[in-house]
Amino acid sequence: MTEFKIIPVIDILKKEAVHAIKGERENYKSLKSYLFDTSNPVEILKELYEKYNFNQFYIADLDAIIKKTPNYELISKILALLPIDIIIDPGIISIDDVRHYFRYNIQKLIIGLETISDLEIINKSLKLFGSNQIIVSVDMYNEVILTNIKDVKGRDPKDIVKDLSEMDVKSIILLDLIKVGQKLGGISPLYLKIRKIFGGEIYVGGGIKDLNNILLYKSENFSGVLIGTALYDGTIKVKDLKMLT
Repeated sequence: MTEFKIIPVIDILKKEAVHAIKGERENYKSLKSYLFDTSNPVEILKELYEKYNFNQFYIADLDAIIKKTPNYELISKILALLPIDIIIDPGIISIDDVRHYFRYNIQKLIIGLETISDLEIINKSLKLFGSNQIIVSVDMYNEVILTNIKDVKGRDPKDIVKDLSEMDVKSIILLDLIKVGQKLGGISPLYLKIRKIFGGEIYVGGGIKDLNNILLYKSENFSGVLIGTALYDGTIKVKDLKMLT
């Protein structure tokens, strides 16, 4: 069993950090927190790294995901300035996108079902870069798969995860956009079923309520959680996270 990870989330839209709520991207506002006094992603990451000792982050480049305008310059600046590990979802569409991002010193690249044009992109990425470098994001809205792939639309998420396992995917993120920014707590029965059928790493994004919720995921043998709202509004204290990890 790998170490349970608690990974802060930075969502970037219009080149600034935003507070994501329920996938309603047109309504996202600048991220505000008692932990920092800026919405500049570089400054936020610097503060979280230097002051609070976080060294691994999940970054969602919403400019790339929504508008197909990746923040290449911003990502390059982050990686040049800070000795941190980045897990990034940059709205991968094609295998050429995958090749491009592996020019950067990123820890893991996320390939999201929401944006890719074909499942074969996952296969090709695994062959080119290995299963340890790739995370597949099982993107959902209210537990319905979000995707443009005709053969995937409407299918049960559990069946999709089985397919990913057969493709030798070793790490997935369960990301339900309706839960993002909502401190709902608990664990979805769907997630527990997926945990039973997928032998690799499973990270969960969206809906994390508090420290007890994190402990619940850990007790159910999930690999980690992505936290945003509950961290930034103070519901989950940094000192408590440090004690947990």
